[in-house]
Amino acid sequence: MQDPIVVTGLGAITPLGAGMKATWSRLLAGESGIVRNTRFNSDGWKCGIAGLVPSASEGSFGFDPEAAMSPQDLRKTDLFIHYAVAAAQEALDQAGWHPDTPEQGRRTATIIGTGVGGVPAITAAAETIRTSGVRRLSPFVVPSFLPNLATGQISIRFGFHGPSGAPVTACAASAQAIGDAMRLIRSGEADIAICGGTEACVDPVAIGGFTAARALAFGFNDDPGRASRPFDVAHEGFVLSEGAAMLVIERLSHAVARGARPLAAVTGYGTTTDAHHVTAGWADGREAARAMEMALAMAGVAAAEIGYVNAHATSTPVGDAAELAALTQVFGPGGGGVPVSSTKSATGHMLGAAGAIEAAFSVLALRDQVLPAGLNIDTPMEGAQGFDLVTGKARRSTVKHVLSNAFGFGGVNAALVFSRLD
Repeated sequence: MQDPIVVTGLGAITPLGAGMKATWSRLLAGESGIVRNTRFNSDGWKCGIAGLVPSASEGSFGFDPEAAMSPQDLRKTDLFIHYAVAAAQEALDQAGWHPDTPEQGRRTATIIGTGVGGVPAITAAAETIRTSGVRRLSPFVVPSFLPNLATGQISIRFGFHGPSGAPVTACAASAQAIGDAMRLIRSGEADIAICGGTEACVDPVAIGGFTAARALAFGFNDDPGRASRPFDVAHEGFVLSEGAAMLVIERLSHAVARGARPLAAVTGYGTTTDAHHVTAGWADGREAARAMEMALAMAGVAAAEIGYVNAHATSTPVGDAAELAALTQVFGPGGGGVPVSSTKSATGHMLGAAGAIEAAFSVLALRDQVLPAGLNIDTPMEGAQGFDLVTGKARRSTVKHVLSNAFGFGGVNAALVFSRLD
């Protein structure tokens, strides 16, 4: 790695807490952010749980939106933008990146992915039209829900004039955002980037739609913390969650020149398309495996050198099985002994923000040399028995390279490799 691209800042707003420190500490403690859904009245609904970002009233780890945006700006924007701005602020503060010259602003890219954008704002606007008429709509309603407005609001707030983008590739969106930002830096179009993802669609339309698609877990409504169980025989569907995660990435030489502290390097990225089915990947995981192989090739890392895989596994039987098949193709039977866990067991599925929070967890696993455990794996599913599933509690381990996967509806596959800086 002559001049690697490094991560110098992390930020997060998740069901485990506001801020990366709270989120990581609760994850390592084996806690769950999945709770009874109080965002709307779900009495009588088949699915009554969700991964909700805790409010400030719930403790020191809760989210106070006014810490990130003014009350006036909060009213003009949807929740996914609130989460994005707060996570970006944290990441930029840790990285120490606050451009004070026009050239620095022009050399900063902003790439923020999302799966759906502002669904609650859209459904609220539709309700306003139904009950009060179209003239009651706010002039800010469209800018409040457009998927690229998380990117737009962040670039405006922090004065970033470089390339911007907003991948909207379902659950692979934020992993692709990191990959896109990496490419911009590699090509010389930017010196530094804020990248990641955001989502806030715990909403009747999303919950109802995913329930109709038979994608959600519903058998643990009375015990929400047990509902998300990737790779367990009792998995039945994912838990819809919300939040945001952001990374600041830049060349090592750029970081060193300005006195920033690198946390890890992002060394590989691969992305492919299944071209197979709207919601399900190939059962044998062929294109997911190819994305992993591409990421490993870019990183110059052999499969045997990976010390941990943060799996995409959402807790759906079809998806979990396909990812195990893909891992078998890349690593060999039983995953070649590489430790594997899915942190969605604690956070639920943050959709377009999932790839970014799992990328952040991968960076922290390298920094702290600890692997987060998968929750709720009481009996491994068929095909998982030979894998080294990290269960029970976090595991201390010497790890130099981590693979993080993200797969989305439409057949999108993305894989990232992060490496420890020696």
